[in-house]
Amino acid sequence: MKLLTINTHSLEEIEYEKKRRIFVQTILEEKPDIIAMQEVNQPRYTENVRREQGYFPCQTEISVRKGNHAYYVAKRLREEGLFYYWTWLPVKIGYKKYDEGLAIFSKTPILSTEQCYISKGRDYENWKTRKVLGIRTEGRENQWFYTIHMGWWKDEEDPFAQQWIRLEHHLKGKKSVWLMGDFNCPSHIEGEGYDLITASGWQDTYLLAEQKDQGNTVEQEIDGWREEKEMEQKRMRIDYIWCSRKVPISSSVVMFNGKNRAVISDHYGVMVTIAEERGDEKI
Repeated sequence: MKLLTINTHSLEEIEYEKKRRIFVQTILEEKPDIIAMQEVNQPRYTENVRREQGYFPCQTEISVRKGNHAYYVAKRLREEGLFYYWTWLPVKIGYKKYDEGLAIFSKTPILSTEQCYISKGRDYENWKTRKVLGIRTEGRENQWFYTIHMGWWKDEEDPFAQQWIRLEHHLKGKKSVWLMGDFNCPSHIEGEGYDLITASGWQDTYLLAEQKDQGNTVEQEIDGWREEKEMEQKRMRIDYIWCSRKVPISSSVVMFNGKNRAVISDHYGVMVTIAEERGDEKI
């Protein structure tokens, strides 16, 4: 099984359409089983698009509008012969002009979705509002895959630690869970978000991987980190794929970093390949 996560920064990127084509072409070549995306935007006031085959609504009242990043990617992949089932969840207003949300793509049919707030606030107009979106898919009924965009450790209004507590409470009782996304917690900072996650028993697939690269997913100034001293080195690993249990990982590679595919966002992506496990649990 192959998993990919990427904070797309969609619609805000310079040469966005060119970068979107690069993303689609990469998916056509790599064919990940699950794709988790963050900052999946759509213009707020364009007309609705027809919900085509493969779309699985996570809320009946959600409007997918013309220009929606996930919609366009799924449509182009389908036109090229690669079919994905997908869902999209708007979370807040982004950059004062988008419905900013989360999306997950799956090569096998989506059986169910779920979502929850992890932020204290639930104001759609507040840029700090946070949700997570999860899916369960055919053939992997006992596994949940979540796309996640966390806040910051030092945020005085809504700190990372409290968001993590809310997330863990929501996940309680689930046996096999994958958390994929932008966690805004650098792996090299001790005593903060990364250590909290590992202390909670979660497995960093980067560390589990038999083959890996340097792992950095940010190497430039980005929104939310411009004033932070952690960005002085301009190299951080803040995008992850976590698993609730230890699993065999063949490889973990950074994608879209200018070395392994062209840069398409202010974040790089992460793709892991999971080796087949023995026993009843299908990976």
